[in-house]
Amino acid sequence: QVSLVESGGGSVRAGGSLRLSCIASGRTFSSYWISWFRQAPGKEREFVAGLMWTSPYTDYADSVKGRFTISRDNVLNAVGLQMDNLEPDDSAVYYCAAGRPTYSSRRAVDSYDYWGLGTQVTVSS
Repeated sequence: QVSLVESGGGSVRAGGSLRLSCIASGRTFSSYWISWFRQAPGKEREFVAGLMWTSPYTDYADSVKGRFTISRDNVLNAVGLQMDNLEPDDSAVYYCAAGRPTYSSRRAVDSYDYWGLGTQVTVSS
């Protein structure tokens, strides 16, 4: 049974940092994209950052590029999201997701088969 468990959310002031972690288990993810999405109240879920498990390739939404860094830990089977210089607009529930999208659909919610329950990030001004 596939499981994705997020941790590391919390409340910070603008300009602060948080690190999220996603522990993946239940299958081999060697051919998968592991990505972070977020959803703020009243808004659609949106892509934040993603990586291919067996590739150095990473991808970022323009809104977080230069502030967020996605990384993998092969030993722990985990994907981290380092979030620096946080802004109030970054406040949302952050979800970890796994799937095998095509390159062109890598940012689409519907391209992902497995999802975690999410972790709340709140950034105050």
